[in-house]
Amino acid sequence: MTSTIKIQRTEHPKQRPLDKDLGFGTVFTDHMFIANYDEGQGWHSPRVVPYGPLELDPATAVFHYAQGIFDGLKAFRGVDDKVRLFRPDRHVQRMNESAARLCIPPLDPELALDSIASLVATDRDWVPRTIGTSLYIRPTIIATEPFLGVRAAKSYIYFVIMSPVGAYYPKGMAPVDIRVEEQFVRAAIGGLGGVKTGANYAASLMASELAKHEGFTQVLWLDGVHRKYIDEVGTMNIMVKIGDEIVTPPLGGTILPGVTRDSALTLMRRWGLRASERQLSIDEVIDAHRAGELAEVWGTGTAAVISPVGELTYKGHRMPINGGGIGPVTQRLYDSIVAIQYGKAPGPDGWTLAV
Repeated sequence: MTSTIKIQRTEHPKQRPLDKDLGFGTVFTDHMFIANYDEGQGWHSPRVVPYGPLELDPATAVFHYAQGIFDGLKAFRGVDDKVRLFRPDRHVQRMNESAARLCIPPLDPELALDSIASLVATDRDWVPRTIGTSLYIRPTIIATEPFLGVRAAKSYIYFVIMSPVGAYYPKGMAPVDIRVEEQFVRAAIGGLGGVKTGANYAASLMASELAKHEGFTQVLWLDGVHRKYIDEVGTMNIMVKIGDEIVTPPLGGTILPGVTRDSALTLMRRWGLRASERQLSIDEVIDAHRAGELAEVWGTGTAAVISPVGELTYKGHRMPINGGGIGPVTQRLYDSIVAIQYGKAPGPDGWTLAV
């Protein structure tokens, strides 16, 4: 299909919020991107239009069989006033990998990048200016064919919406307390654990809510078969520093291929650190803590970039990490990635795209 994108600007622009008043995901920009897919025609009619509701039949397939995917990335206004996307090509690649798993027609990567860049350019003034703030971008594909039956749909909508978001750490980065989940399972090999689809997040809600009622910020998921190998922390990838080795679980169907995860691994290896992708059991973590070798634990993800873990709790046993403070590798990763995102430091080739 052609990547020529028609742009229809709103006649009723909204009032933009002040940077200091920004939260996360509650305010949306003036415009959205939409493209349609129909069997036999492919993806067609790419356009930027005023932000507004979608009209969907009650029998729309995504409502009943959850055939839908999404991704999440950010645009940053740099210290030089340039607006940059952070690794958008990797997000497009991941979105198409998710689409393949849910039998959704893939997007042409060039069109997907153009859709995001065109929408950001249209609503460029919505990108906040304060360091720590950003414009969150949510590309989504949903099955729109109205029918009741278990099969892949024949029609879809791809849309992109955007929301200016505040600093994840308005008072500075702070370590969080995590409970190791013993009852619920997040994902199993062969399932949807490595796919960015709503079903994964719905399945995580119960454990997360119970943990919050107990005073924890999130849960550390264990694998769905042996219930012993660490998987993810909340909705983030996890990294653990034991001695001089940094360990993160390998990609293998249950771990989301996080773009921030990949960025952290790339930087640490460039720094000469020993960063391994291997299975890590909770028993190994406990043994390392007892031996005084559990140096740092952190999560990686688009929203927070890096989230330090100050304490783990497993079967009632509390394990403070680094005295409950932020470790040096955790801090260095956060500072380095943020500096690249805001144009304060160069990153590896292709990591940012100016809009």
